Amino acid sequence: MSFTPTSVLVTGGAGFIGSNYLLHVVRAWPETLYVNLDALTYAGNLANLASVEDAPNYRFIHGDINDAELLARLFAENAFEAVVHFAAESHVDRSILDPTAFVTTNVHGTLVLLQAARTAWDGAGTPRRFHHISTDEVFGSLGPEGVFTAETPYAPRSPYAASKASADHLVRAFGTTYHLPYVITNTSNNYGPYQFPEKLIPLVIRNAMKGEPIPVYGNGQNVRDWLYVEDHVKALDIVLRRAEEGSTWLIGADQEINNLDLVHLLLDEVDRVTGKHAGSSRALIRFVADRPGHDFRYALDSSPIEDQLGWKPEHDLNAGIRRTVAWYLDNVPWMDAVLDGAYRDYYSSQYGSRGMN
Repeated sequence: MSFTPTSVLVTGGAGFIGSNYLLHVVRAWPETLYVNLDALTYAGNLANLASVEDAPNYRFIHGDINDAELLARLFAENAFEAVVHFAAESHVDRSILDPTAFVTTNVHGTLVLLQAARTAWDGAGTPRRFHHISTDEVFGSLGPEGVFTAETPYAPRSPYAASKASADHLVRAFGTTYHLPYVITNTSNNYGPYQFPEKLIPLVIRNAMKGEPIPVYGNGQNVRDWLYVEDHVKALDIVLRRAEEGSTWLIGADQEINNLDLVHLLLDEVDRVTGKHAGSSRALIRFVADRPGHDFRYALDSSPIEDQLGWKPEHDLNAGIRRTVAWYLDNVPWMDAVLDGAYRDYYSSQYGSRGMN
């Protein structure tokens, strides 16, 4: 099928993956209006979108997906034909400290958004599409062998994973009960430009630049599949426009590596680019107590999206790491602004006088 929306609501578009998505689609589809709804919590950074903020097909709205009245107004004013739903609390460590915020945003917020779409699209005579962005963590933990497929039973093991699993179930329930047209994508670990530096890869790069200790959970043997964010957002655009209604797609890169080897790869690249003695930054590694319920391994079967929709990742891990390290080293002011909180001033300086709400 081919689906070409003229107006799209993107939730959480100031976050890491959401902003990379908007940077891609706003330029790729100039005839489509993209409205970015973001609550600008700690990980939302409008500076990520500075290069498209004046594009005629882009608008920013400061607001919360739990605000039913706001959502109703936005659907009425913009006649959205699609929703691409990124908005979520996403850091596992934070979910362990405070599960409540994850249920509020990831479960209740998704419910409020689904209700708004259902109400607005009831009786619509043209195609609509609710694209829910999810994670591989809903499936639980793998041993040394095997991969997750779209048929793998859910077995979340952290409050974050449980909240995303709940949201996935709600989306499918609205599809079955109310015939809401949807697609779901589950992705592996993303990395690349504009990632909030509490996450592993930008944290390692930043600490290596500063000569500060680099924490590694347990013995560093937990395994993840790493997907360069630009490859991911291209896959998302393909799924929105070409996938069948009610389908689920797993998006991974088949680039598995354990955490310790990944940290070594990052540190060696930082040393190479900055001219330090090869391997010297590895001395910064500090092993710390493991995270509760730390899943051993994730891996996704991406062959359906490759075979049926023609998507393949363009970056292998080595190329993606080189690009990522180069970006952070070239964008130290962005990193510093995030770490000292100054990035929050961007909204006031750019949008405060425009009355966007």
